Amino acid sequence: MMDGVSLNTDPVVDDDADADEFEIEGDCGMAKCISQSGVIQGENPLPPVVGMEFDSYEDVYYFYNCYAKEQGFGVRVSNTWYRKTKERYRGKLSCSSAGFKKKSEANRPRPETRTGCPAMIKFRLMENKRWRIIEVELDHNHLISAVSGKFYKSHKQLGIGTKRALHLDSAEEVQKVRLFRTVVIDVEGNGSVEVSSGEFRSSHNQTSQLRLKDGDAQAIHNYFSHLQLIDPNFFYVVDLNEKGCLRNLFWSNTRSRVAYGYFGDVVAVDTICLTDKYQVPLVSFIGVNHHGQSVLLGCGLLAGDTIEACTWLFRAWLTCMLGRPPQVIITDQCRTLQAAVADVFPRAFHCLCLPRIMQKVPEKLGGLYEYESIRMALNNAVYYSLRPEEFEATWEDMIHHYGLRNHVWLQMLYEDRRQWVPVYLKEIFLAGMLLTRPNEVVESFFDGYLDKHTSLKEFLHKYDQALQANHQLEVLADMESRNSGFMLQSRCYFELQLAKLYTNNILRKFEREVEGMYSCFCTRQINGEGEVITYMVREQIEVDGNRRECRDFEVLYNATEMEVLCVCGLFNFRGYLCRHALSVLHQNGIEEIPPQYVVSRWRKDIKRSYVLNHSNGGIDINNPVHRYDHLYKCIMQVVEEGRKSEVHYKDTVQALDQILRKLNLVEGRL
Repeated sequence: MMDGVSLNTDPVVDDDADADEFEIEGDCGMAKCISQSGVIQGENPLPPVVGMEFDSYEDVYYFYNCYAKEQGFGVRVSNTWYRKTKERYRGKLSCSSAGFKKKSEANRPRPETRTGCPAMIKFRLMENKRWRIIEVELDHNHLISAVSGKFYKSHKQLGIGTKRALHLDSAEEVQKVRLFRTVVIDVEGNGSVEVSSGEFRSSHNQTSQLRLKDGDAQAIHNYFSHLQLIDPNFFYVVDLNEKGCLRNLFWSNTRSRVAYGYFGDVVAVDTICLTDKYQVPLVSFIGVNHHGQSVLLGCGLLAGDTIEACTWLFRAWLTCMLGRPPQVIITDQCRTLQAAVADVFPRAFHCLCLPRIMQKVPEKLGGLYEYESIRMALNNAVYYSLRPEEFEATWEDMIHHYGLRNHVWLQMLYEDRRQWVPVYLKEIFLAGMLLTRPNEVVESFFDGYLDKHTSLKEFLHKYDQALQANHQLEVLADMESRNSGFMLQSRCYFELQLAKLYTNNILRKFEREVEGMYSCFCTRQINGEGEVITYMVREQIEVDGNRRECRDFEVLYNATEMEVLCVCGLFNFRGYLCRHALSVLHQNGIEEIPPQYVVSRWRKDIKRSYVLNHSNGGIDINNPVHRYDHLYKCIMQVVEEGRKSEVHYKDTVQALDQILRKLNLVEGRL
């Protein structure tokens, strides 16, 4: 006997066959459920992916129809399969252009509008009573346009599947119809990867769900519901296990999503809470803003530190950022993270956090004979090598002299050297996020708000405080850079030039290079053949904190192209020219830094608005949900502009008063 019976004429085992298709219309079961539970509305950047899960059959339809409207095609229900108990257990949704109409014998048959389009999704009911997408085809065989989406029958009402209008009496009720998005992104197993001691390691049972205490799940739900009401573009994704328990979680607010557009070239992934076994298994995505301050680009909670969990989190974050990967991603040295980054960000350059590696030196090498000498030799190789061959020779001398040939941790470091040793990273722009000087320490974004013993409920309470404090630091730095002149320590042309362009925090860092020009006591030309001239700049530098020695830095200069390149690599490491390059420019009579070395991400004169840019395309002005959502997004742009100064604030309040008076007059006439 067959397990179930299809509503259509197709056999259950072959849902790819042609079928009599139908669309759900009128007061059907789906319509009733929609009117009771509300609607999913607004922009949905998520395309359907195999493994996504939903609470109900109707939720799958909502999701696919929202996606279809955004892309510009209609949706029809191709197949629904029922068991003998009349319980639905399988479905197929297709593009409205799927299949072909039956031939008509009418005198004037309607023209054919279908194209046999293959775009569709298939989904089925799982043992956990959730509906999972099991097959996806995204490609269409016809043109689609987001502008035309509102003309399809499935898009006529936000209450999808019903012709009854959705009546809402107040803006408060409009807010209440926002539904919690429970999309699950499953990942395929990537096989096993060897994990060394001290790295992520968890058993399957320990990673199947988040270890929540009483009230934690409700605290998450309450907090996220609150954020959705005050932030219409707040984004989060949950991952549930087979039993429907919370396994992984990702979220990001509007400010973080917009900040990524400005500062998403280099991103660090902070997993210290996982490696140090905090109560809150937090993973943070961090960037750096125009002041050199850390900015939060998203957060996640992981039940376990497995490749599958990290891959899920990275994909959720990438989806939130509309599929735009960073140019560089920085993580701890960990085989789990390295495998996940290679899978999700194959085109990004993956750097390993140098300070975190060096912080492990006492733990990994502290028991060795002559540890202090080994530590100094390692520092010398890592921090003071100027070329790869110099590092290779110094490393080999250390390994040979101290008999470290079979040391497993050092072997692993050497294998990964191109991802963390500064001499190999000089061609990668790092925006100051990879610290390359001795004794530099990476500070967590949530330092002071989160420690090993902080509970999840306490962290959610402090989360807003941390974001607010970070926001205030940026606002104060903006005001200082715009309104107060930077006190120049010299009258150097380069400093005068950048003082008009850069934020004060970056200027203070650049100032050290200007002052350092005076420690470069010898700049001589050693090769003048062709367009590129080679200079050798001698500087007295501090080594190991207590002794000084003279070092020669090679600088290449092309007067035709106005290019200057120093062997120290500071420009790509920090985002501004080094003292050696400045010395060569000065010697050649150049009074301004060439434009290609003026980095826009440090400029104070660029207008940055932390509001997602939305057009009114696709807005149904007859629908109160659409009206509310679009007006909210517009007014947030006004708020963002109005807060910038006292004058802007007064003008904004006056303009809003005028709008309210005008609206009240209109209402009085009705």
